[in-house]
Amino acid sequence: MRHVLAAVSLAGALAVSTAGPAQATEYTSALKLKGVQYDAPGADSNRCSGGNTKDEYLTIKNYSRTATVDLRGYVVKDATGNKFTFPASHRLEPGDHVKLRGGRGTDSDAGNVVYRQNCNFIWNNDKDTVYLVKPNGSRADVHSYTKRANDADGNGYINFHG
Repeated sequence: MRHVLAAVSLAGALAVSTAGPAQATEYTSALKLKGVQYDAPGADSNRCSGGNTKDEYLTIKNYSRTATVDLRGYVVKDATGNKFTFPASHRLEPGDHVKLRGGRGTDSDAGNVVYRQNCNFIWNNDKDTVYLVKPNGSRADVHSYTKRANDADGNGYINFHG
């Protein structure tokens, strides 16, 4: 009976130890979602000329102290499947960040900006989920938000990681 209890106890411990890291793996990446300007200031206008899509952005930061990360192949998407895949190399040095902006523009490593080259808004103004997915398909980071619960000052920006 002792051996059976020990085996059950060991199986339970293994289940707990394997369940814990599986949930936490999305946060073990050097890249994390720093914050999102989900509601661009002003009235929403997704016109490519004169609209404010460029004022909606997601900040991604490399929290590693030593590793440089190339964003090529990383995917950013929302709860309904709208997505953007980083098509070109954009290297983030340790502690560096990039703003992924809507609208059209010129990407700049020096300016820490990449444009989606799409004038449609991606983030919902009331609630959404933001996914950062590695090129191999595994999650790097995920955050959900609601305007009511997460944006106390009502400025349309939510900070996920400081």
